[in-house]
Amino acid sequence: MKESMGNPLHLKSLNHISLVCRSVEESMNFYQDILGFVPIRRPGSFDFNGAWLFGYGIGIHLLQSEDPESLPKKKEINPKDNHISFQCESMGAVEKKLKEMELEYVRAIVEEGGIYVEQLFFHDPDGFMIEICNCDNLPVVPLAGEMPRSCSRLNLQHMQRQQIQQVVQQ
Repeated sequence: MKESMGNPLHLKSLNHISLVCRSVEESMNFYQDILGFVPIRRPGSFDFNGAWLFGYGIGIHLLQSEDPESLPKKKEINPKDNHISFQCESMGAVEKKLKEMELEYVRAIVEEGGIYVEQLFFHDPDGFMIEICNCDNLPVVPLAGEMPRSCSRLNLQHMQRQQIQQVVQQ
């Protein structure tokens, strides 16, 4: 049975993504040096190799593969593949930095109703795709019953509060 609008699981936010790596050290360097994440403490009771990083309100949990050679290596950058996306302040500055670091990337532009969103896609050391965009330019338009809003966190929090109020009023 389909739930009505609201928050049936009482979710608050995205906490982390977890990625299996060929080399935790190499992936840590990538997420720190390229994306600006900061290493944080992980539970000492874990009996497997890994690392936790935090930045931009989310965590990235890196897990060392037990069989690194069995992990598939993606070579083609396909914007339609699984990825995580980060908004940035300046697409030009990001693209310049990616060129300086000699990271291979694919550039894309999405147009919707005269609004343009720039996207840059590249892989981490294990082939997991990263997108950097100015997606905040594109309004989030609910399918029914709400006014269009931008992708910013403040507007998302406002929309969630409105959904909660609607559920409470029912």
